[in-house]
Amino acid sequence: MMIDFRSDTVTKPTPGMMQAMIHAKVGDDVFGEDPAVNLIEETAASLFGMESAIYCPSGTMSNQVGIRCHTQPGDEVICASNAHVYIYEGGGIASNSGSQVKAVEGDYGRIRADQVAMSVNPDDVHKARTALVCLENTSNRGGGSCYDFEEIRKIREVCDEHHLKLHLDGARLFNALVAKNEKPRQYGAVFDSISICLNKGLGCPIGSILMGSSDYIKRARRVRKVFGGGMRQAGFMASAGLYALENNIERLAEDHLHAQQIANALSGKNFVKSIMPVETNIVIMQTRAGMPAIQFAETLYQKGIHVIAIATDQVRFVTHLDISADMVKKTIQVIDGL
Repeated sequence: MMIDFRSDTVTKPTPGMMQAMIHAKVGDDVFGEDPAVNLIEETAASLFGMESAIYCPSGTMSNQVGIRCHTQPGDEVICASNAHVYIYEGGGIASNSGSQVKAVEGDYGRIRADQVAMSVNPDDVHKARTALVCLENTSNRGGGSCYDFEEIRKIREVCDEHHLKLHLDGARLFNALVAKNEKPRQYGAVFDSISICLNKGLGCPIGSILMGSSDYIKRARRVRKVFGGGMRQAGFMASAGLYALENNIERLAEDHLHAQQIANALSGKNFVKSIMPVETNIVIMQTRAGMPAIQFAETLYQKGIHVIAIATDQVRFVTHLDISADMVKKTIQVIDGL
């Protein structure tokens, strides 16, 4: 049996989640008649203290709809240089919104308020109009790093000063909430829009939710339709999301523990140059010269462990609800034997 650490998107629905899907009450969501979709949108908005929400097929779509609703063609979006919205969404900011990116070098994917302030363009016809700041919490390419919430508050102040909108790519936000003992409403109070993913970490087959003001989400419904995201009986998947929100959040602490145990096993091995600080469920290790990442990944694969080389010298492990304590124990035994 392969132990799959490639991503927390590879999970299968649990028996309880499958039952929730089977017994879902559904309708046509484009007509606004799917009870399960309506309920998950209301539940998520209430959880974060935001006015409204919209259910989308993927985190990429919820981010791209969110950005489109905040910007006009020719605008500029500030984000970290390794942000998911910038490097992993197929050039969507340019293609979908006609906007460009000002990429800021962050600390494990986290940018600071002073960097945001320095990145805002002056009111000059030669410059793109700075319109939006996008943060990612946790940061995928930052090794699952979490923002300090006080820094987010400071970034909010900069946005207010310069009349900018603030969007959160919260694909793994629940990991951050559990790791930092924070509350969803803290985030709802400072962001203009938040995207949360129900697939990463929470174990759903598909699904993401975009939240914001009522007027904002009304615009988002039109943009989602243009993007091809209007679904019909989507309640089968929305019911999986409702189950996840009720049952799969607190258990994320177990994934965090497993990630730390794997990092501890890798630490000190002669083929490991460095390991990014582990705060949540992602371990990114840098291999030493002479051990290409793809070679290390292949070595593990031959021993029944599936990881992903995300650069020529970087390998990523991601823990999730389909990774048991016994699987972690076996993985550590394999690492110890290398």
